[in-house]
Amino acid sequence: MSGHGAPTIAVDGSGLRVAVVAASWHDVVMDGLVAGALRGLADAGIHDPAVVRVPGTVELSVACARLAPTHDALVALGVVIRGGTPHFDYVCSGVTNGLTQVSVTTGVPVGFGVLTCDDEQQALDRAGLEGSSEDKGHEAATAAVATAVTLRDLHV
Repeated sequence: MSGHGAPTIAVDGSGLRVAVVAASWHDVVMDGLVAGALRGLADAGIHDPAVVRVPGTVELSVACARLAPTHDALVALGVVIRGGTPHFDYVCSGVTNGLTQVSVTTGVPVGFGVLTCDDEQQALDRAGLEGSSEDKGHEAATAAVATAVTLRDLHV
């Protein structure tokens, strides 16, 4: 089962500058992911994050790259649903590599809230909506903030 064994993370991210970058495709799923991320940030003491919307999941990497120099953490949210062509594989690989590159190159944590699903029901199940079994927006936000706090507290 997806999500089984996930850690419970509680962290105080007060004072951190965080941006949520979200794709626009699949309104219902994306609204759930954004709401979950905002709840996760509020739980961590971050009450006024920037929220940036981009057309699709592919555009998340460039938007995060632009925001990284002025933020302590980023939360990237998107959804890619498998279709009948290899497009799914290219998009999933590209966005994963792009967001990883942004994080490693800039040193700014990027919470990975990109759903890569076989069908719409899998996305709805992970979107943090009423009746969803998981809240990947919340998880991505919490992971980004927890990593930012860890990096801030490193004495190296």
